[in-house]
Amino acid sequence: MTEENSETPNPEEELDLRTRLNLETGRISWQEIEVLFARGMAMYVAPQLDLVEVAALTAENETAQMKQWTAQGLVGALTVEQAKDWQSRNPELWAVVVAPWAFVQERAATH
Repeated sequence: MTEENSETPNPEEELDLRTRLNLETGRISWQEIEVLFARGMAMYVAPQLDLVEVAALTAENETAQMKQWTAQGLVGALTVEQAKDWQSRNPELWAVVVAPWAFVQERAATH
């Protein structure tokens, strides 16, 4: 019979929030986002913002910064116009989930 060591650290618990969110961030297609958009769960993040930082501040309930970005149009619910644009262009998108939202960002073009 073996005893389970309750003191064994869980590697995920040792990672800070931003590191975990960064590891959970990935490419996503418009087709995958479309369902979340239809459910009102897709949040737009402007390309000039750090996607992981936006998600982390949401998880940390940092409402002042989120309200500022929302007022500036840098973060918010994905609009019908944005959805149509992404559907027609099929750009490279990145997403990270902070339940119940999926934060989605178009990868900024590099020159």
